[in-house]
Amino acid sequence: MTVARHIVALLRSHIDGDEERFLSVATQLAAHEARQGHGKLAQELRELVDAAKGKGMNVGRRGAGPVPLAQPKGELSNLLAARYSDIRLNSMVLGPELRARLARVLTEQRQQERLRARGLKPRRKLLLVGPPGSGKTMTASALAGELKLPLFTVLYDGLIGKLMGETATRLRLVFDAIAVQRGVYFFDEFDAIGSQRLQPNDVGEIRRVLNSFLQFLENDDGPSLIIAATNHPELLDKAVFRRFDDVIPYGLPDPEIARGILESHLTAFDLSGINWSSILQATAGMSQAEVSWAADEAAKIAVLEDSNEIKTPILLSTLAERRAATS
Repeated sequence: MTVARHIVALLRSHIDGDEERFLSVATQLAAHEARQGHGKLAQELRELVDAAKGKGMNVGRRGAGPVPLAQPKGELSNLLAARYSDIRLNSMVLGPELRARLARVLTEQRQQERLRARGLKPRRKLLLVGPPGSGKTMTASALAGELKLPLFTVLYDGLIGKLMGETATRLRLVFDAIAVQRGVYFFDEFDAIGSQRLQPNDVGEIRRVLNSFLQFLENDDGPSLIIAATNHPELLDKAVFRRFDDVIPYGLPDPEIARGILESHLTAFDLSGINWSSILQATAGMSQAEVSWAADEAAKIAVLEDSNEIKTPILLSTLAERRAATS
């Protein structure tokens, strides 16, 4: 991000009255000047930012309201979809290891000022890998909800252009937005732009796009959280993995997780008659999303039958229906 773009961002945040965004951009400008070898100017900027915080600006404090959502405008409106998320981490049924890793991300994000003050950087560039329906997209929503940040989803149909260099130019606009508007930026199905650069059918453009992405990602030092997700990690270029702060694997639910998903979706119903052994056997090999779908279908059947009980045969039938539909 150039000095000119930093100045534009500073003016916009000042006009919007967004103090947190203003100080964030000022911090980025100080880092930029430091990289350019302008140490004295960088130090002066940092001291001004620290002085502003000392005057009572509640930047990044826990319990603060959500970061103001600035809807993408102009060409960005075709590149990003913006919304707030009401999903929280405790609404997801996760294994202990995965929950601990996501909790660590949240802790580092919430206390990033403490880390940066000691020259350390919080985890903020995450790559989520795993099969479809394993919770990667929901994780992005949950992290946005927990941090009270807007969720920006990258729209590939607007991002990927037909002309040479068009996609890289649009990608630059996205990363300019990442530096200016704090939020959670989600690149779903990331293999669309992160695939290996030496594929036999590589015509050169995907190589340029990936090189641009890696450069933008490496140079970005802003306050936003960048999350990419893929169902096909084997397709990704090896250089991609080195650019992310953390690569978090997702898998299919084990019986304990599957039961937790079913119970959370059916908490309003009587489950005392459920034969859990046969039900959990039926969930083997199914994704979190598929198990959730089957639970919701069983709930609808119970409601329409004016029953408060979920019966084993009904739940088995909805699980079988979902398995057949996705096989």
